[in-house]
Amino acid sequence: MFIDTHSHIYAEEFDQDREETIQRALAADVRQIILPDIDSTTRQSMLSLAEACPDMMYPTLGVHPTSVNESYKTEIQLFEKLLGQTTIYGIGECGIDLYWDKTFYKEQVIVFERQLNIAREMNLPVIVHSRDSLTEIFTVLKKQHYNMKGILHCFPGTEEDARRAIDLGFLLGIGGVVTFKKSSMAEVVEKTGVDHLVLETDAPYLAPVPYRGKRNESSYIPCIAAKIAEILGIDSKKVEEITTNNAMNLFNLHVSSPNCS
Repeated sequence: MFIDTHSHIYAEEFDQDREETIQRALAADVRQIILPDIDSTTRQSMLSLAEACPDMMYPTLGVHPTSVNESYKTEIQLFEKLLGQTTIYGIGECGIDLYWDKTFYKEQVIVFERQLNIAREMNLPVIVHSRDSLTEIFTVLKKQHYNMKGILHCFPGTEEDARRAIDLGFLLGIGGVVTFKKSSMAEVVEKTGVDHLVLETDAPYLAPVPYRGKRNESSYIPCIAAKIAEILGIDSKKVEEITTNNAMNLFNLHVSSPNCS
């Protein structure tokens, strides 16, 4: 059994064939999917999907850094209002994104720190977004790492960065990028091993080879596992077992029979 620890299958890109996409995931033995929150504009779609697919779809709550703007306080209020009202399995997707825009960097840090505090208070893992911001992310995490746990989603760093993340109690989210010809992730995976990895798609983005450039989906998770196995010279079943156990332990999941209505 595989677990996709990061899919936005509730996004509009799947509105025309979501049920078929779910069935393809199950056929690929991807039986549990973590749904990271983005913001108030897509949250209801995420929660509705989780309600329709218990024991397969597991939602988190949070505010994505690219959703942080001058109205960030309202987004925080809307997110916090739901805490305790619905079952969630983590906080996020949260973090800092300096790729698109640095205008609201300070606000991103404020929102990120708030979500880290909530995760600590609720004893939940965090899903951390760190595009072009790993140095800034580590600065925040180093201040707040006591009792923290989570995933550095779409891990973007070096072997040294990987060691720092692991030392802070985090797992590395490895997705389709590891299959790209010019990616440095293969070297990072080779040097860090599989023990601190989880698998993710970031669907609908970043599809692995041979699907690169197409819409990503959870059924491609075995491609990522196979590439990691190739890099490490181990059986893909070993990658499946270790990454699945890592995800189950982190999100407090149990083996279940997916049911989607």
